[in-house]
Amino acid sequence: MTIVKALIVVFLVVCVLFFLLGLKSQKGSPKGLADNRLTECGSAPNCVCSEPDGQPERSVAPLAGTMDQAKAAIEALGGVITTDSNEYVSATFMTKLFKFVDDVELRAGTDGTVHIRSASRVGYSDRGVNRKRVEAIRAKMNSMSE
Repeated sequence: MTIVKALIVVFLVVCVLFFLLGLKSQKGSPKGLADNRLTECGSAPNCVCSEPDGQPERSVAPLAGTMDQAKAAIEALGGVITTDSNEYVSATFMTKLFKFVDDVELRAGTDGTVHIRSASRVGYSDRGVNRKRVEAIRAKMNSMSE
């Protein structure tokens, strides 16, 4: 087998594996609340959260604004709201190519803020996608309130 054929086979195997992981992520669900707080991120670097959990590398600031503003920003950025109550909201974002699903969860803070958690359902690293998503939501909320 030539090098080109071997590379094509490897490429196809990798594509199939990513496709299968994408399907697996579609069957998951958000973590939800634990003791009235967003669930901690865990050990994989594919999650960020505004609720303090002793992991500064996975920490983001809470969103300034209301749950309605945060929901509007999520929907404007292509997210789909899947659960909506006064205190808790969950939404999903799906990648275009392999259909990976990431969860964004919101919890109303007591100080006029909205706590946020953004996490990949599968995989280990997210190459900073969830942190960028939280910052995009924050920026969209800021631009909507101006």
